[in-house]
Amino acid sequence: MSQDYTTLEKIINQDPVFGQLSFNDHEQVVFCNDKDTGLKAIISIHNTVLGPALGGTRMWNYDNEWSALNDALRLSRGMTYKSAITGLNLGGGKAVIIGDAKTQKTPEMMRKFGEFVHSLSGKYITAEDVGMNTEDMDLVREVTPYVTGISESKGGSGNPSPITAYGVFMGMKAAAQFKYGSDVLEDKVIYVEGVGHVGETLVEYLTEEGAKVVIADINRERLEEVSSKYRATIYQGADLHSEPMDIYAPCALGATINDNSINKLQAQIIAGAANNQLADEAKHGMLLQQRGIVYAPDFLINAGGIINVFAELEGYDRSEIMRKTENIYTTTIEILKKAADNGVTTHTAALQIAQARIDARRAEHSSQSH
Repeated sequence: MSQDYTTLEKIINQDPVFGQLSFNDHEQVVFCNDKDTGLKAIISIHNTVLGPALGGTRMWNYDNEWSALNDALRLSRGMTYKSAITGLNLGGGKAVIIGDAKTQKTPEMMRKFGEFVHSLSGKYITAEDVGMNTEDMDLVREVTPYVTGISESKGGSGNPSPITAYGVFMGMKAAAQFKYGSDVLEDKVIYVEGVGHVGETLVEYLTEEGAKVVIADINRERLEEVSSKYRATIYQGADLHSEPMDIYAPCALGATINDNSINKLQAQIIAGAANNQLADEAKHGMLLQQRGIVYAPDFLINAGGIINVFAELEGYDRSEIMRKTENIYTTTIEILKKAADNGVTTHTAALQIAQARIDARRAEHSSQSH
């Protein structure tokens, strides 16, 4: 009994939200619960200095609610910097729904979630993420206008994944240019971990360029499908990170660059679509720098998706989407050079540029209100 009490006391003393390690001056965290539909969701709004907080909704079977909250907090912060560094007038937000997307998601749940989004009056705009698709966004759109990534037939920009993959491809080519003096990826051994919508399209770009692509995923069916389509090699080993490769592209969930993997890693470049790839940004960013591994910051090179859905809000066309996404190449080169010149990690260099833009806008607001 006393042991249970001590555990409970320990949890209470952790300060569930404001004391979370991932809490980073977030503006608002909303817990959404609906018994009838089984909805349990967390909407995290990190920063709205540059504009409304835009970020996708992820449905995942989290181990516990702490993990879900941690994910929402980390992802929403990443969205703030992603928009800032890409030059978009948007803030950062993210939502997570706790549950199995394959078995527990219903149209009623999606509409109810839409009502919670609507209650924030446009401070948060949602979109699709892991476990979500365009049809789900269409259901959310039935109850709120604060959603992007809806079907093209309904006036939306559709699935943002192909544009996200194109941005990652641009960032990867920029990292190759910086590391090798050439951005040609032909004959480079590239491991793509995670072949969902984004990973598959990235495999397509790499295959067309003549790279030697090796794919890994927990879903065997997806592996077979992508392998037969693009003649990519399926990874059969047990420890992907210790394999010899030129480029490692993490395109599944985050934190794959961690205490366990970082010293084994033989890649010369890390450039992938996953969010929050560094388990500990400062420590692991520094270790990569010391080992001479070029890390293309995830929140920069995976920004194609947000550029795509932002088009719905701003009304710009496909050619402008592609132009903005291609610009990821130039920004990546700029950040890699800045990091090298200033002796900081590439992650720090990218954060500094993004933060400077937010601080300038905040100062502007402040001077206008006086």
